[in-house]
Amino acid sequence: MRAVFQFMIQSVSGFFGITSIWLISFFAFSQTLIVSSLFAIAGGTAIYLGSKQIMDYRFVRSNGLTRREYRFIENNLKEAKHKISRLQKSLFRVRSIQQAKQNLEIARTAQKIYANAKKEPRRFYQAEGFFYNHLDSLVELAEKYAYLSSQPAKNKDMVHSLEETRQTVITLGETIKKDLYIMLDDDIDTLQFELDVAKKSINRVK
Repeated sequence: MRAVFQFMIQSVSGFFGITSIWLISFFAFSQTLIVSSLFAIAGGTAIYLGSKQIMDYRFVRSNGLTRREYRFIENNLKEAKHKISRLQKSLFRVRSIQQAKQNLEIARTAQKIYANAKKEPRRFYQAEGFFYNHLDSLVELAEKYAYLSSQPAKNKDMVHSLEETRQTVITLGETIKKDLYIMLDDDIDTLQFELDVAKKSINRVK
């Protein structure tokens, strides 16, 4: 959502910049059509890029981060997005209805953690265990499970390995739920505080 809003602001700023610069160059400074157009394009591009830098800076400051920290988090989120895509593909290859429900919950939890960190980058540090460890393990196990379960012939050892892998995936699914709870812990505390205040206000009125 932020990216769409930012693109719209940049586009509007760039458009008005191009229009204004062209009109000023052509009418106020009597430049030729081609020269005015070149000035307008160059100026509009500068305004477009400049507005992006300003909005990125304000976003980083509002999250209490430095630009270096933000770039670090942004790079990690790009990697996480690719891993989550791989995870979803592997999880959704399983045909069992029961497993499909569990896999959908795991995929949603992983996507929610990513979305929260993308929206508020400072939350990345609250879910470092997910981004640095749990997500990698989930992707690796889910891909191996999907590959082995798709094989037409399975011996006893393979069946045992599949069951063990499946149980580990389920356990990791519960682990990333805890990662999400840790990420939301401050919000839960704030909500509880607001509820307590509201209850006291209601009691005073009574």
